[in-house]
Amino acid sequence: MSSPLSRRHFFASLSAFGVASGPFADALFAQTQGGQTGRVTPEMVREACRLAGLSYSDAEQQGMVASLNRILVRADELHKAPPANDAPSPILFSPRVPGIPVSIPVREHRPGTAARQTRPAALDDLAFWSIPQLADLVRRRVVTSVELTEMYLRRLEQHNPVLNCVVNLTRERALTEAREMDRESAAGRYRGLLHGIPYGVKDIIAAKGTPTTWGAEPFKDRVIDEDAEVVRRLSAAGAVLVAKLTTGEFAFGDQWFGGRTNNPWLPSEGSSGSSAGSGAATAAGLVGFSLGSDTGGSILSPAVRCGVVGLRPTFGRVSRRGVMAAGWTLDKIGPICRTVEDCAIVLHAIAGPDGYDLAVAGDMPYAWDARESPKGRKVGVVQGILDLETDPAVRAGNDRAVAALAAAGIEMRPIEPPQSDITYFIEYIERAAGFEGVVHSGEDAGLRAQRVRNDLRAYHLVTAVDYLQANRERLRLMDEYARATRDVDVVISGPVTLNGATSLNPITSLTGHPSIAVPTGFRENGTPTGFTLTGRLYDEAGLMVVAREIESATGLGGRRPGRSVSP
Repeated sequence: MSSPLSRRHFFASLSAFGVASGPFADALFAQTQGGQTGRVTPEMVREACRLAGLSYSDAEQQGMVASLNRILVRADELHKAPPANDAPSPILFSPRVPGIPVSIPVREHRPGTAARQTRPAALDDLAFWSIPQLADLVRRRVVTSVELTEMYLRRLEQHNPVLNCVVNLTRERALTEAREMDRESAAGRYRGLLHGIPYGVKDIIAAKGTPTTWGAEPFKDRVIDEDAEVVRRLSAAGAVLVAKLTTGEFAFGDQWFGGRTNNPWLPSEGSSGSSAGSGAATAAGLVGFSLGSDTGGSILSPAVRCGVVGLRPTFGRVSRRGVMAAGWTLDKIGPICRTVEDCAIVLHAIAGPDGYDLAVAGDMPYAWDARESPKGRKVGVVQGILDLETDPAVRAGNDRAVAALAAAGIEMRPIEPPQSDITYFIEYIERAAGFEGVVHSGEDAGLRAQRVRNDLRAYHLVTAVDYLQANRERLRLMDEYARATRDVDVVISGPVTLNGATSLNPITSLTGHPSIAVPTGFRENGTPTGFTLTGRLYDEAGLMVVAREIESATGLGGRRPGRSVSP
């Protein structure tokens, strides 16, 4: 027998031989009543066993025929009406490991206070300001939310032809929300730091009144007429939605039905994915901040490529209600911003249970204290992981990051976490289940990327047994990772998946730990380099306290992309 992770879905493999198409209850009834042969024949079983890597004698294969025909009755019923992509599963994943307690420091939420800001002569100069800086102007009514919104809408229209990062503007909604925020400001009501701040969301996140396309041609006009939970929460915090930003088809890469989304620092290069538009728009100063999603690196990778800060929260920190499911035991929603503290502020607005996404923990509060010191923290380093990088500019950026941590009084400790290649195996099986209706209806024929179509179809052929066994292996890896990192607060996780170097990103995505990407420098061609760190479960704040030291030391906040997007 082959290993469990290499076998193919036994019953679905029968469809390749014409077995699993169309209703067959009548044929089965005739077989059971009159001894007629059912839809599955011994020859089909023999071929399916060969495909699945199963070794049975002819007699054993013959004995499976009747069982398979009975099982296919149930399978056919399921295939007639596959669950919608957003249908939740009662089988819940938790990143917690049995026997290993999870604890986080008790914090009071105290974001930093920006110095008193002066209105610039040209509003476009605000395009790259941080949330606290913008918030100071809005709170004091030195700049109105409508002015900010119109400025960002203008920049989105102006620079999108080069960056290709916008699917749809939400102009009418944005101006309505901005006017309301200005009315509230005039009446003395202030909702907090996000009051009147314009933002964009990755276009797998539903927003009422505008298409949610998932980056796919077949759905370019499809409207999910409700707000995702994260959009609802940001609206409640006073933020103003200005755009649905691009994602690769079904959240694969940076290629969508409108083409490729480009890196503001070098538009001849893609922005990476799949939160492609969120990374590009934030880096180019087209939004105050943005939201992305991350299943296996889709926040971290475009953040590194575009030179911004991307936070992948702990699995179960943020509700995914109203968001396309790529892998329901892996998906996380998180902010892409220009600073670490901006990410901390946005996460505070969107974190917490909603009673719908049952994976969201209700006993792990989140707060950010801007005055918290990183001194005394311990950072784990995998021996040799940074030495595997071959790009001199990236290596130089890594050295700057490590030096910044050491200068902050942070202790470095060697660790040996496990490595695994089952992350994407689990993810793609869950994708196949989530998009079963698209595959069965033939709508996947409208996808542009052949690889996406092939993957969605191929992973239907993995057995349910293999999926369950992979998740049991997952728990073993979670336990090993927890034990390997129990004496450190943060882990240097290396690159995302860039340059072919080894990375801890796949394993930490699998375990559900929070990770953050921060810029570290630039290459000779002007493109950014970045660094990723991983924190303890549910301790995003502690992770960001450490990441902020790298941000402060590198001093990259003032750098902006070239003339194509600068004011």
